[in-house]
Amino acid sequence: MAVRREFWQAIEVLHDVVYFAPDVKDRFDAIGLRGFWMGYVASRSAALGTPSPELVIATFHGFAPERIHRALPDAWAMADRETILATRLDLARDCLAGPLADTDVPRLAKELTSIVAGLDHAGRPLAAAHAALPAPDDDLGRLWHAATVLREYRGDSHVALLTAAGLDGAAANALAEADGRTRDDQRVSRGWTEEEWADAYERLRRRDWVDASRTITANGRAARAQIEDATDRVSAACFSEEMQARTITLESALVAAARAVGDAGAVTFPNPTATRLP
Repeated sequence: MAVRREFWQAIEVLHDVVYFAPDVKDRFDAIGLRGFWMGYVASRSAALGTPSPELVIATFHGFAPERIHRALPDAWAMADRETILATRLDLARDCLAGPLADTDVPRLAKELTSIVAGLDHAGRPLAAAHAALPAPDDDLGRLWHAATVLREYRGDSHVALLTAAGLDGAAANALAEADGRTRDDQRVSRGWTEEEWADAYERLRRRDWVDASRTITANGRAARAQIEDATDRVSAACFSEEMQARTITLESALVAAARAVGDAGAVTFPNPTATRLP
């Protein structure tokens, strides 16, 4: 048995609703934060406590350091950590309630929570931090919480593989852009300067992963596919046979839920997370 890519893609979509809500900026502004990116950085990293910019740069990986420094540590003085986490969870509930109205949310929440309980978090700081947060007391909240732990679990694995391949945050995003997995504004989205972006593409060109026109080469496409495949394998390495069986049993319902989210426009594609609708 194996954990299929479709499972991970569906998990990503269910988690990602908190980034695409039309009122996400207003929600975080209302509790004292300033702007979309401060809300993003603070709400995603608050599971770690009130971390330093340097810790968040390391764990997020793909963002320009300047983008993180503009949000932290100021955010921790502007809003209470528990309020930030509660606002994010409420946002997730509101975003998922409509699209998942016809979904068996209690079943998905129960099964995903069981999978999360069996994870080995060694080397996966963001997943461990989110798993340590109190589980919500409602099914929709538990579903999003479990999906978030699993999303960050694969994400932590992905960062390890990217760094092992010699890809820093800028180069990893540039390669995803060249592969057509993101929007054309990926540089701006992740906060890199034009010079940093050009340097990243030049490093990819020297490896023959893109050509002079910033088009991905066959070698680059193969390298990125290998990284994604390795991420899937590493992410599922600690899954017991029972956990793998649960993912297989849940996959069709999860994919249907993710597609309902996509159909509702709660997550758009392509997007900066470089995920695709399963």
